[in-house]
Amino acid sequence: MSQLPLPTLYSLQHCPYAMRARLGLLLAKQKVMLKAVVTKNKSAEMLAFSPKGTVPVLVLEDHCEVGLEAESVDKSKPPRIIDESVDIMLWALNINDPDDLLLSQTPAALAVMLELISYNDKVFKPLLEQYKDAKRYHKDTEADLRTQCESFIQALELRLSQHKYLMGDNLSLLDFALLPFVRQFARVDRHWYLQSPYPLLRQWLKDHLNRPLFSRMMKKFPLYSETGEAYPFG
Repeated sequence: MSQLPLPTLYSLQHCPYAMRARLGLLLAKQKVMLKAVVTKNKSAEMLAFSPKGTVPVLVLEDHCEVGLEAESVDKSKPPRIIDESVDIMLWALNINDPDDLLLSQTPAALAVMLELISYNDKVFKPLLEQYKDAKRYHKDTEADLRTQCESFIQALELRLSQHKYLMGDNLSLLDFALLPFVRQFARVDRHWYLQSPYPLLRQWLKDHLNRPLFSRMMKKFPLYSETGEAYPFG
């Protein structure tokens, strides 16, 4: 019996949301065909699937899970589109979560993690973008914006003072969902960051960046616009 084609992931190399999605797929051992895009030359094909034009975009050729026999699928259904990074992580980990990153034994944990991820995306990330912009253009708002970002960074440092990882002594969805954004914060002003009062967060980030998983997630692929090719990932 034939198998369904692998899902397609449209991804941008250094976008933290795309990085988050790729981490989720690797952690869940879910294989996809990756199409590498760039912001300035978005694929019309990708835009047809997700008109908002942001990555990541995951295209599932059916409404079922990876590995289902193709003969049992209703091919008249349109593809299912998942174009939010957290939803891609959840899709993958709900299929396979070998490290129990969803903390299945603690029913209230997922809601807590999703709330913190939402705060990261809706509050911390916009402030981070302003902080990056102020640093790049030498604006006098830089220090104030960094201070505003620090309220979230301080909350993460506090969590790490209580246990090894953000949700406890085991890794969780939250650690990997926030990783690309903390990495961005650390890179804005490296000199300041290395002397900042967040030693536990620095060690947490360093440990993540030294994992083989991070190197696998950051593997660079030829651009889809140049080759017309998708590449296996995961």
